[in-house]
Amino acid sequence: MPVVEPAELRSLVPMGESYMALDVGTKTIGIAVSDVSHMIASPRETIRRTKLSKDVVRLQEIVAADSVGGLVVGLPVSMDGSEGPRCQATRDITAEIMKVLDLPVAFWDERLSTAAVERVLIEGADASRKRRGEVIDKMAAGWILQGFLDGG
Repeated sequence: MPVVEPAELRSLVPMGESYMALDVGTKTIGIAVSDVSHMIASPRETIRRTKLSKDVVRLQEIVAADSVGGLVVGLPVSMDGSEGPRCQATRDITAEIMKVLDLPVAFWDERLSTAAVERVLIEGADASRKRRGEVIDKMAAGWILQGFLDGG
């Protein structure tokens, strides 16, 4: 399936199917999934990256279990709006994932998502550094997906 604009992805995924968001890092992939009414993003899990083929197997399992119809991938755009090496790495990994997952994909500007989530975890949840490390990637994926769902 192709990479599409967010507005087009919204038209391709019907009610009754969910979205899955990925926050792709160098060591982990944070995953969030929406409800089938496209209202609420829920952090799902964090995959410790090993071999891409193994990581994709886990993504396939989630796609099947949660009736995923579309993928939203956080794109780490620089603060000035430019795309650097991390954006290209994210695009490359997404291209490899798309070879296996037959889903439409949209990229979503994830600027400050991890920082925002970390601030919430520190101020709102008073989470320890260890606990933040355990949940930050899946929470960032949730932040990305909720932004997409809200249309912002």
